[in-house]
Amino acid sequence: MQVIPVPCLSDNYAYIVIENGRAAVVDPSQGDPVLRAIDQAKVKLTEIWLTHHHWDHIGGIEALMEECPIEHVRGSQYDSDHERIPRQTDALSDGDTFEFGGAAVDIMEIPGHTLGAIAFVTSGNLFSGDTLFIAGCGRVFEGTMEMMSKSLDKLRALPPSTQLWCGHEYTVNNLRFAKTIEPGNAEVERALQEAVATREAGQFTVPGQLDRELATNPFLRFDDPAVASGRDPVASFTAIRTAKDSF
Repeated sequence: MQVIPVPCLSDNYAYIVIENGRAAVVDPSQGDPVLRAIDQAKVKLTEIWLTHHHWDHIGGIEALMEECPIEHVRGSQYDSDHERIPRQTDALSDGDTFEFGGAAVDIMEIPGHTLGAIAFVTSGNLFSGDTLFIAGCGRVFEGTMEMMSKSLDKLRALPPSTQLWCGHEYTVNNLRFAKTIEPGNAEVERALQEAVATREAGQFTVPGQLDRELATNPFLRFDDPAVASGRDPVASFTAIRTAKDSF
């Protein structure tokens, strides 16, 4: 499976997923950058996968529907029920699986950022939208802190070799915040230096890898004794997320 990051807007990522000649796009906030990417890759786009309904993840749907032979617009059951994704054809729930180019794509419901947030997991790749970022997580808009912490707990149980493809290029700022939570964590400092160098070279910090996230991401480490500082897991997560909101 090949994954091609497509920068959109100021810091969003869409992703072209190619498997055995089939191509899908994850979270296209804009149409034109995606159209240029599929033209360069010489593939035909037939599917759109949406992790949630926010405008900066779905804004390119109409343009792609006009230009490409789209067969499936896949999003969550919740977003379908509430008519939050235009042109949605497939409504997905936790544990659902569909086939794409001969590969299985598994669906995980991960509410918190929004109530309809889902992740797509396929061939060792996790498309997490705005729930899990490299070294960070999304704001809790529609769900609760407990809901978001449980969603992140589900994601961190995936195989450590899982490649993380997230919705935004927030990595450097996230790692700077992570240093305030664990100033003595050498892995955080190492990851920050690498991320700064990567961005200065004009490159993407995606994908991340889950095993490194388990060592550096405070939102996956919220119940580690060194991070929780005696608080229960939800209280610890809440404190970290609240601090990040004003960082």
